[in-house]
Amino acid sequence: MSLPKLHAVVTSACIVLAGCASTSGLAPTATSRDANDVPAQRTLSEARIDPAAWPATDWWKAFGDPQLAALMDEALAGNPTLNIAAARTRKALALAAESKSALFPRVDASASATRERFPEHGLIPPPFGGTTQTLSDLQLSLSWEIDFWGKNRNAYEATLGQARATEIDAYAARLALSTDIARAYAELLRAYLELDVAKQTLASREQIAKLTRERNAAGIDSTLEVKQAEAALPATREAIAALEERIALARNAIAALMGKGPDRGLAIARPTAAALTQVALPSNVPADLLGHRPDIVAQRLRVEAASKEIASQKAAFYPNVNLMAFVGLQSLGGANLLSAASRTLGVAPAVTLPIFDAGRLRAELAGKDADYDIAVEQYNQALANAMRDVVDQLVSFKNLDEQRAQERIAAATTREAYDLALLRYREGLGNYLQVLSAEQPMLAQQSLDADLRARALELSIDLVRALGGGFAPVQIAMNHGHER
Repeated sequence: MSLPKLHAVVTSACIVLAGCASTSGLAPTATSRDANDVPAQRTLSEARIDPAAWPATDWWKAFGDPQLAALMDEALAGNPTLNIAAARTRKALALAAESKSALFPRVDASASATRERFPEHGLIPPPFGGTTQTLSDLQLSLSWEIDFWGKNRNAYEATLGQARATEIDAYAARLALSTDIARAYAELLRAYLELDVAKQTLASREQIAKLTRERNAAGIDSTLEVKQAEAALPATREAIAALEERIALARNAIAALMGKGPDRGLAIARPTAAALTQVALPSNVPADLLGHRPDIVAQRLRVEAASKEIASQKAAFYPNVNLMAFVGLQSLGGANLLSAASRTLGVAPAVTLPIFDAGRLRAELAGKDADYDIAVEQYNQALANAMRDVVDQLVSFKNLDEQRAQERIAAATTREAYDLALLRYREGLGNYLQVLSAEQPMLAQQSLDADLRARALELSIDLVRALGGGFAPVQIAMNHGHER
């Protein structure tokens, strides 16, 4: 039977038996959001717009720290985390290639030789019955599932879409690793800045302790003031030791993120990175963010793949057509195996149609519909999270600028108050309690200044991450629905 005739027979059978297994009433319910469905124009209206503000692939170089750039280059070369992501991509592509093989015929070759005794009263009559013979078989077989309804094609495209999503995940892993290293580097900077404050505090308190002892010797201060001044020194040295511990731990964290041993962390010097001085957003953020965020791009691909899985599952409701054929040689006794009389061949087309399966196919299709709905809603949530991520950084930057402005005023005021209290103490016009009272707010402002400087760097890193970290725009056509 020719393929056109076979196709006509199958189609006729499908029409006759259409009511046996039906997809009626089964369909996904979720709808993918458009970028305009997540309005942010009013929120972003105060942001400075720069058409070229998308981060570069090597975005860390914008912070002006050669050591950070060198650490990133080293970390991204052969990192175990990135190697795992690359291996997952290769595995996903291998699964796609395996799925693609179902689109083509399969050809197998086999050869066998079986030595056996045939019974006198078995299927093999005399003269071979009751004797021991060799049954030889040499065969070439072909099998092909003719994909009339696109089941295998859609299954392949689904696995290919998943593989592409996994490939995008690999870039997301690269972005996560680089931002984690940068944030650990910012934490190292914060520890160094706070260490500066602690060392300055120690030097100041040692000076005050010396002055207090001199005043005690002159009969101005009592032993109580001396003990109070001296008691502040161990606490300051303890704070310095704790900060040196934080520095060591931050170095270890960076080395581990790089996939290196702790000794690599010992070579990391004090950071010099500075925050982005001018924060600007690219134009048309809501729409263009869809192509710059790897997590959103990957989720769009998963939505497409889920749609293809539905189409593949629907094809299971229609007749399945398999074409099998074989040709070879078979002989009872090896002497005549290669003769023309030993040839054998056959063709066995087969058509199967589901009639009653106790609801299995409908349940499987309902599951695929649910998978599609899950993928769509995950995409919708990823889009909302991405917009929030960008806006969060802008809000924090705006408030950070106000905090730093107020901190500079407070720092200058508390420093003047401390210097005046210390001067009065030296001149014998004030007491040690006044110095302590003036010192505490000054130290608090110095610590806040260190924290705000490090936080500005962290926010710069987070803004780069929120904008996709230099991920190149990818144009992907996504179906917002599919044939029902």
